[in-house]
Amino acid sequence: MHPTRRNALAALCCAGASPLLQAAAAWPDKPVRIVVPMAAGGNDDIIARLVGQDLAALLGQPVIIDNKPGAGGNIGADAVAKALPDGYTLVLGAVGTHAINASLYRRMPYDIRRDFTPIAMMASVPNVLVVHPSLPVKTVQELIDYGRQNPGKLNFASSGAGSSIHLSGEMFKSRTGIEMMHVAYKGSAPALADLLAGQVQLMFDNLPTSLPHVQAGRLRAIAVTSLKRSASLPQVPTVAESGLPGF
Repeated sequence: MHPTRRNALAALCCAGASPLLQAAAAWPDKPVRIVVPMAAGGNDDIIARLVGQDLAALLGQPVIIDNKPGAGGNIGADAVAKALPDGYTLVLGAVGTHAINASLYRRMPYDIRRDFTPIAMMASVPNVLVVHPSLPVKTVQELIDYGRQNPGKLNFASSGAGSSIHLSGEMFKSRTGIEMMHVAYKGSAPALADLLAGQVQLMFDNLPTSLPHVQAGRLRAIAVTSLKRSASLPQVPTVAESGLPGF
């Protein structure tokens, strides 16, 4: 459960399994494509674009970011698994595509170990529990109390069914016993947009994407899912500190 609660992204940049070393001398002699199996604007997309800029300068070839969201990331990951294994098609694999989904889907379209060659760990990012300012809670305990006093009135957004953001919310429901309706979106960016607009009440979001809105007062952060407090939000306690040990 640690990858789910600690990492919004445990990203591996992977290539379709191939004998890359045989072609290493000539690589790359054309643009490289990085498939992001999530919607544009989310944490995965941001990381891919930042890395892509530096990678293009290093390689001397354009790096194309190709968003292919859907099915919890399976569509994009499968496209890379079935691509020509020449080292020119990479995927920014996340904890969902390369860990969680194998336990959620009865049949996976790709084999995590056989179909990919891991290249490097890109990032490890905690989730942060953020609420719309209209929700009258400032701590995890206040959220639990509010949920118990107002059964059926809470909802939480996610970037899609089976994502670490979704499973963090489900784990919170299970640990606290409060009712919250899950509202799934096609990516974290549209989910965050509706949270900012007050269409949904709370969300376990990737910290980097929510941080500017927390700092601007548009969202309220009440806990982070990492084992320790984040240096970016040192005043915000962990969920474990807030009364849910082991979360």
